[in-house]
Amino acid sequence: MAVRNTAAPPTPWSRSLAEPKIHETAFVHSFSNIIGDVQIGANVIVAPGTSIRADEGTPFYIGENTNLQDGVVIHGLEQGRVIGDDQNEYSVWIGSNASITHMTLIHGPAYVGDNCFIGFRSTVFNARVGAGCIVMMHALIQDVEIPPGKYVPSGAVITNQQQADRLPDVQAQDKQFSHHVIGINQALRAGYLCAADSKCINTIRDELAKSYTSNGVNGFERSNDVASSSLGAQTVDQVRYLLDQGYKIGTEHVDERRFRTGSWQSCTPIEARSVGEAIAALEGCLAEHSGEYVRLFGIDKGKRRVLETIIQRPDGVINAPANFKAPTNQTNKSYNGNGSSNGSSYGSSSGKISAETVDQVQQLLAGGYKIGMEHVDERRFRTGSWQSCQPIEATSTKEVVAALEECIENHQGEYVRLIGIDRKAKRRVLETIIQRPNGSVSSSGTSKSVASAPAATSSATASVTSTRLSSEVVEQLQQLINGGYKISAEHVDQRRFRTGSWASCGQIQASSAQQAAAALEGYLAEYQGEYVRLIGIDPKAKRRVLETIIQRP
Repeated sequence: MAVRNTAAPPTPWSRSLAEPKIHETAFVHSFSNIIGDVQIGANVIVAPGTSIRADEGTPFYIGENTNLQDGVVIHGLEQGRVIGDDQNEYSVWIGSNASITHMTLIHGPAYVGDNCFIGFRSTVFNARVGAGCIVMMHALIQDVEIPPGKYVPSGAVITNQQQADRLPDVQAQDKQFSHHVIGINQALRAGYLCAADSKCINTIRDELAKSYTSNGVNGFERSNDVASSSLGAQTVDQVRYLLDQGYKIGTEHVDERRFRTGSWQSCTPIEARSVGEAIAALEGCLAEHSGEYVRLFGIDKGKRRVLETIIQRPDGVINAPANFKAPTNQTNKSYNGNGSSNGSSYGSSSGKISAETVDQVQQLLAGGYKIGMEHVDERRFRTGSWQSCQPIEATSTKEVVAALEECIENHQGEYVRLIGIDRKAKRRVLETIIQRPNGSVSSSGTSKSVASAPAATSSATASVTSTRLSSEVVEQLQQLINGGYKISAEHVDQRRFRTGSWASCGQIQASSAQQAAAALEGYLAEYQGEYVRLIGIDPKAKRRVLETIIQRP
């Protein structure tokens, strides 16, 4: 497939006729254009319709493992440079493991650091975006320096340094999403390279002509000579990415009966330093546990899991547990340390955790869900700026409860909430406040199942009742009203939710939390089966102070 790469044209400011330098492992689609002094690193993917034009501002640098998606435009002014990580001057520097997504404009002088995510149709001009930042959709970043590890919400206009310095930190779930995008695009790069290689694609066609193997996984030979008889190219590339990032690789297995309870067991630890050694170890695990589920995951330096993926199934079908529902008030239920019933009461040793919270923990663990915690002080509660507590890797009720108590102890006088996370869908199934600033522990009224419409609740802080809104939402409404903020709502169906194409329900003209709650309930009824989110707006600064989803399909 011929790629349109051309030398820079002679101009009054440059007659170098510099040509692009593209690493042999990179994939550049033929429907993209690369002009001039552009250095593209290893394992980069440049999607169709991308224009990288170093004919005015020059040079450009694009680091390894970065993906430039459809319609990306990279250009630079003749004047103005940034200092790259190698201490040389560039018109545009984009670091390693970055995602520059659909229709983004990066216009030099511009610097985008390692591990950054720049969302659809966003613009970066005359600016530096520090390493690990996540910029969501339709944002403008101009004439500023974004500190490392900051989150820029959709639609934000960041044009002065004061705005940049006030941005919130990236959260753990945002990092997981960014890692996931990198992994997906690395798999696409491998797939495109295979499609252009007759030897590789013919192997695929031969296998498609045959029946699938009993474990439902069909592999193909990689164009870079790393082959596997039982692992697909996407898995091989995921292994490569994890090793390149310095992650450890782990595997677990479970039979069909225990899959429902999430009782995974570790395979032999993988100590491989090369892709070939890791693939051999993975194939050994697959062979040893044929007829079972096997999953692959990476482990970072903080001992957190990333890119958890099932790579073998018993018959190609997942019999996943039913969607989690917030448990009803069952304060008399009994547990042992593993969360199983044994007839003796199990509770919090310190009294900080209610029996209902213990019950929720047990049900989350039994469903195979991951458990997390977040905290926020009273001032930031109004803006929904929750921060994560120490990650929980425990698998028993007793250990999780101990971790919850530790988080509560460390954040006295703040809100603390319990989170349930579906590992496979990477979405929250439960959010429930278990501590408030006055020290009270939540009852069933404060629990909210994110997987379904909020249950009937009552506000603990105001005489406002609602049959559809959780007490947490009612409390947020009260805080917004007290702070003089405007209130509105937005909705979106499941298909458009992925693109962030929210539509306004309309501004709510309310002078009390009760009126606002009534208006929100009307929207929930009108848009049943859709996402609905509550918006708080600072009328003076004309910016959003709160975005929180209050209904899911």
